[in-house]
Amino acid sequence: MYSVEWQKRGLPHAHILIWLLNKLHSNEVDDIISAEIPDPVTDPRLHDIVTTQMVHGPCGALNPLSPCMADGKCTKRYPRPLVAETVTGNDGYPVYRRRSKEDNGRTIKVKVQNQEIEIGNEFIYVTKGSDMAVFGIASENANDEISNFQMGRYVSTNEALWRLLSFQIHERYPTVVHLAVHLENGQRVYFTEANAAQRAERPPSTTLTSFFAMCEADPFAATLMYVEMPKYYTWNQSTKKFQRRKQGTPVPDWPQVFSTDALGRMYTVHPRNDECFICDCC
Repeated sequence: MYSVEWQKRGLPHAHILIWLLNKLHSNEVDDIISAEIPDPVTDPRLHDIVTTQMVHGPCGALNPLSPCMADGKCTKRYPRPLVAETVTGNDGYPVYRRRSKEDNGRTIKVKVQNQEIEIGNEFIYVTKGSDMAVFGIASENANDEISNFQMGRYVSTNEALWRLLSFQIHERYPTVVHLAVHLENGQRVYFTEANAAQRAERPPSTTLTSFFAMCEADPFAATLMYVEMPKYYTWNQSTKKFQRRKQGTPVPDWPQVFSTDALGRMYTVHPRNDECFICDCC
């Protein structure tokens, strides 16, 4: 997934989010990212850059008034634990290799003052959106005591040209189709006073009920699991039915059946909804 945006200087840049099919191993992370102090003998220039520009703190008990402190803890999770090998966690935050002094690690002594500490946000949201500009509207001859300010979109010439040429602004790949999970006659139905009786008698189909109907009418659909449906079928939001894809990679031994890289993702079911939760796990 990516989105392109422009800053006030007019240059485009993209925020890109990538999901990896296979998890990285610790040695692959160490080849790209290092959280250790470089060797001052073999690489003195990098050692100087890291020790002067990339050392966090001090914070914690040494400096409880540091901007990164909240509720007595460092919001950046410092000090980090000392580990001999990089550990890839399940929360998206790996514990990078930081060897202790006893494990051939390196330490330094840094003296800083509060005015020398620079706090920066290194994490950018992909869907942050475009920049905004604050401007005022006033008459040249009017003596307006209260300035009326408005928030408006700031569109540079580069962004205007990008949009005029119909270049891509946002894209997601692969397509992800959300699949409903509910018990029999337990789907959510929206209605008004005018169609309440009709909706109660014939509630609209969901992806789950349509899947069961396709299994009865389509021999190929009967061979699939629920989460595999979006790979071979598209969901028609207006008719509330699954339809075979007309483009993609032909499926062997099944004429007029095509597959794509689309993914199906079932909605999360709370464990307290025990009967539906068990059906979701089966």
